Amino acid sequence: MNIPLHASIIRAVVTPEGRLLSADEPLLALQREAGGDLAGPILIPQLAIIARLVTRLRVPISRPIVAAAARGDIDMWVRAAPDDAGAQLSIVEWHERPAAAGSGDFAARDADLAALAEGWIWQIDTQMQFQLALDGQGEAGRLPAQPPLPGGRFSSYFRLQPDEDGDMAILRGFAQRRAFRGQAASLAVDESRMFTLSGFPLFDVAGQLIAYRGKALSDPEATAAAREVVTLYPAEFGRRLDRSLRQPLGRIIANADTISAQLEGPLRQDYAEYATDIAAAGRHLMALVDDLADLQAVDRPDFTVIAEDVDLADLGRRAAGLLSVKALDRQIHVVAPDLSISMPATGEFRRVLQILVNLIGNAIRYSPEGSTVRVITEGDGREARIVVTDEGGGVPVDSRERIFEKFERLGRDDPGGSGLGLYISRRLARAMGGDIRIGGEAGQGARFILSLPATG
Repeated sequence: MNIPLHASIIRAVVTPEGRLLSADEPLLALQREAGGDLAGPILIPQLAIIARLVTRLRVPISRPIVAAAARGDIDMWVRAAPDDAGAQLSIVEWHERPAAAGSGDFAARDADLAALAEGWIWQIDTQMQFQLALDGQGEAGRLPAQPPLPGGRFSSYFRLQPDEDGDMAILRGFAQRRAFRGQAASLAVDESRMFTLSGFPLFDVAGQLIAYRGKALSDPEATAAAREVVTLYPAEFGRRLDRSLRQPLGRIIANADTISAQLEGPLRQDYAEYATDIAAAGRHLMALVDDLADLQAVDRPDFTVIAEDVDLADLGRRAAGLLSVKALDRQIHVVAPDLSISMPATGEFRRVLQILVNLIGNAIRYSPEGSTVRVITEGDGREARIVVTDEGGGVPVDSRERIFEKFERLGRDDPGGSGLGLYISRRLARAMGGDIRIGGEAGQGARFILSLPATG
């Protein structure tokens, strides 16, 4: 039962930098209990989040929160408003209650269970790159013979396995910024070596997600079963992506587009711009989901393509047309093969189009504004080729093979891609009996060459 502690309004001021400028005694005591004080960063994450939102959006916010104290949990109703000093916080309700076992903060409980799990310790940043890997306790806590290295990709070290429903606990946890347990995974270098993963999120004092830390416990029974037959779940993987990611992302994008276009009525310009940013970020995530689905497909040992008669010149024109708006946004002129040109080849129509959209899209993304991207066909009777050239910085000679590796972006930190497109494209080209290679002189623009068996 909630026990009212303070009937009067409790007030505080938080600066735009997230520092507690002033606070009434109950809140100041909670701040000091968390290790802070006046003029220092506010160390109550829920209040820090509200203050940051109010300062950024410049709109009032009113919502309930639950804060943890040494003596139990505190239910608050917080009203926050922007002013010149930053954010004015008014806590109009403050109720303390014991932290009852089994009925309190389920997110904290799950995080505690994940932290107490057996196994060796891992930690990744928000880009899913390893920050550390340490031995845990006992035999079960020993690191593998080839442990992950700092900076290495989580998805390049582990192969995640869906459960019986085609779902993945780790993705639900990441999406909700919650702890997760019971995620099955195998080592990328030995897919018969199975682990059970658990993890929990780490936040900074302002409530921003900064990392995930967890345990990896070797699963001998699953390892023995996997060594008899390594099972892949392409159908379940696709269903999970559609249910867990594609569908909610599609709704987010559609709603953000509606808000941005102000179809339901006029809106403040900055709100419309926020919605535009949300839609753009959603489309970027949707592209990453598509890349992950393609990655799951092309990495299967039984992956095959359909052998069809295709026209590389026609597919080049189609891909250029699909990307015309993107090129126009950057004032880039895309020169596609002339309508009179034909270059017969053998391959799968949709896969060749997918490759060319990736190659031309990359050329548009990394070319200077106002430059030209050219799509050229050539052949020698045995091999048909289509070449995408741009006027950007090109690819260094010593990186022309490395760029085709998974998640390799040659040090780029822009949000343009996942680092999977070229890896997938080359896998597709080779599955069709062709290849992708890079030509041209260093510093004189990139020249990507897709070759396929010629027909006719």
